[in-house]
Amino acid sequence: MTLPFAVAAPTAEIAGSADRFPVRRIFCVGKNYADHAREMGGDPTREPPFFFSKPADALVGATADIAMPPRTDNLHHEIELVVALGKGGANIAAADALSHVFGYAVGNDLTRRDLQAEAKAGGRPWDMAKGFDHSAVLSPIVPVAAVGHPASARIWLSVNGEARQEGDIADMIWPVADIIAELSAYVELRPGDLIYTGTPAGVGRIVRGDVVEGGVDGVGTIANRFL
Repeated sequence: MTLPFAVAAPTAEIAGSADRFPVRRIFCVGKNYADHAREMGGDPTREPPFFFSKPADALVGATADIAMPPRTDNLHHEIELVVALGKGGANIAAADALSHVFGYAVGNDLTRRDLQAEAKAGGRPWDMAKGFDHSAVLSPIVPVAAVGHPASARIWLSVNGEARQEGDIADMIWPVADIIAELSAYVELRPGDLIYTGTPAGVGRIVRGDVVEGGVDGVGTIANRFL
């Protein structure tokens, strides 16, 4: 049977290459920086990071203009280090986890915070607060061969030139190897999976006309205008 439509598989840019990275799934880690856990009303000494997902086609480029999403009056930015997997597996040992990494990128986990708050208050899933169109900003993926495995680097975000978020990826509660190991105990990971590793404190509102810039030193930057 010939279908009357075609569906393109999402891909991401690879720094310094004409090849594209095929994106299979997008996982995200919640409350993985102690200061952010506290600003969201959590206790990092008692609440380990948890996982949620975005659809692969939520990806949007590092310099793209982004239309303000519908059904929200409180869109938030969350700057993150992103891990791109080139090798899969289940129950991966933390000691072996970094060998599964293809490369690293910078992401912005856009969040409809008002919808998230409503869902939390009602005990409902908050997929529509996180997994909407163009909610996963991603810089070009830098292969491990070029960047290594960054363990300490400044992570930052500004809105219209005003600093909003700044920290160091060394402050993650669970480092990358532990994230991969823990996530792989829940689901079998595959090449093409992306993991957004959490955001430092300072998340805040974006409004129409804002220019949001951010980065992880040595990995990459993003710069998006919201329309």
